[in-house]
Amino acid sequence: LHLVALNLPFSGDMRADFQCFQQAQLSGLTSTYRAFLSSHLQDLATVVRKTDRHHLPIVNLKGEILFSNWESLFDGNGGRFNTHVPIYSFDGRNVLTDPSWPQKVIWHGSTAHGIRLVSNYCEAWHTADTGAMGQASPLKTGKLLDQKVYSCSNQFIVLCIENSFVSDPQG
Repeated sequence: LHLVALNLPFSGDMRADFQCFQQAQLSGLTSTYRAFLSSHLQDLATVVRKTDRHHLPIVNLKGEILFSNWESLFDGNGGRFNTHVPIYSFDGRNVLTDPSWPQKVIWHGSTAHGIRLVSNYCEAWHTADTGAMGQASPLKTGKLLDQKVYSCSNQFIVLCIENSFVSDPQG
């Protein structure tokens, strides 16, 4: 399952699922992508289909392994990843080094176990208000689910996860 970043940073007011879907389509990817965020309807841990959570690795846009599987992100260790493996945007830029994302922090709105934090998810990702708060993770920690709180007015990286595996019919 591919983990890919949106092409620009976003504040806490975003239509992230739609952005993930649209940018995946525009870049020629055929499977469905969902935002790597807890929402008012769903915990982050359940975004990927149950049948795909254990046996498929989580990879970047170029197929390099970030996590052995989806479940391994939510073991309580904060989703530790190898910072030497790039995380790419849909247009192929490495978010860890590209200046388009000046703050190397990702929004997630979740606990270390992928459960939604209702008080820290920018009012279900509908506000960029300075007083509203969102849970996010500075990537320099080497974790996708580090537990830091930021104002929703910040412009951070938004990740998208391929939420179901579809094999390539041409393959």
